[in-house]
Amino acid sequence: MSEAVLEVRDLKLHFSQRSGVFGRDRTVVRAVDNVSFELHKGETLGLVGESGCGKSSLGKALLNLHKPSAGKVIYQGKDIAGLSDKAMREYRRSLQIIFQDPFESLNSRHTVSAILEEPLLIHRIGDRASRTQRVAALLDMVGLPSSAASKYPHEFSGGQRQRIGIARAIALNPSVLICDEAVSALDVSVQAQILNLLLEIQRELHLSMLFISHDLGVVRHMSDRIAVMYLGQIVEIGDAQAIYQQARHPYTQGLLAAIPRLGSSPEESSQIGGDIPSPIAPPSGCRFHTRCAHTQAQCKIQPPALRPEGSHFTACHFWEDLKPA
Repeated sequence: MSEAVLEVRDLKLHFSQRSGVFGRDRTVVRAVDNVSFELHKGETLGLVGESGCGKSSLGKALLNLHKPSAGKVIYQGKDIAGLSDKAMREYRRSLQIIFQDPFESLNSRHTVSAILEEPLLIHRIGDRASRTQRVAALLDMVGLPSSAASKYPHEFSGGQRQRIGIARAIALNPSVLICDEAVSALDVSVQAQILNLLLEIQRELHLSMLFISHDLGVVRHMSDRIAVMYLGQIVEIGDAQAIYQQARHPYTQGLLAAIPRLGSSPEESSQIGGDIPSPIAPPSGCRFHTRCAHTQAQCKIQPPALRPEGSHFTACHFWEDLKPA
């Protein structure tokens, strides 16, 4: 395994909420709760889970767009919590994000040239001539013609706009790319093009990627390892092939069973019942026990640790009993 570019240790991201008369009642949303993992050089770590499980909040916490409540984010051996303003600017240059909506994430009042040149201006890179050359090179890298530089975002299709978003994300030659549902807003045929483009760029620039998605088929295509997230916590993490062939956690097994397959009916798959609980008041013990078909008394009382077997980690008290035959 290559060296870790990014280490996340016991990360928490809690948001305070006020409600009631005059906002007197205060509640805490536990969006991310004690999450730990490593992202290695050149690898893609897929992060999957239902909507509301905290995937996007985790991605933004890594960029310090949301300041973590506790825990550590360590980049190349340095805890980002102790970085100066200047060092934080350099850190954000090294980590870039591709957002879900390729239209909302682009400034509709700016031309593509201005959008792609902006990161270079902010970080004071090059002169006007070199920046113009860089914009042309970025457009070529993502498969857009040079004439796109003078156009505005509304003049492009969704897939083309996402190519612009990718070009902006790689403008500063980052080492880590966070893809936050980067293809979920696109048509299926366009999704494949964008995914292949991301893989090509990753190989060319030797990027590490955190690929956030609810689509397990897409994640399987992209990822070297996969982390499964439920209600703010990682419940399983391991090699992508092992996760798909020998999933251990009941939640992971339920997600895989819910993938539509030709010739099968909904009754034949063991889909997960019920709704995800509120992160304001998560269940005691194992957070999945309210929806798990294998719940036992211990599950309701004691939170399971993320235990390893080789490089495969599972947070379930009884996963050995649930191993696929």
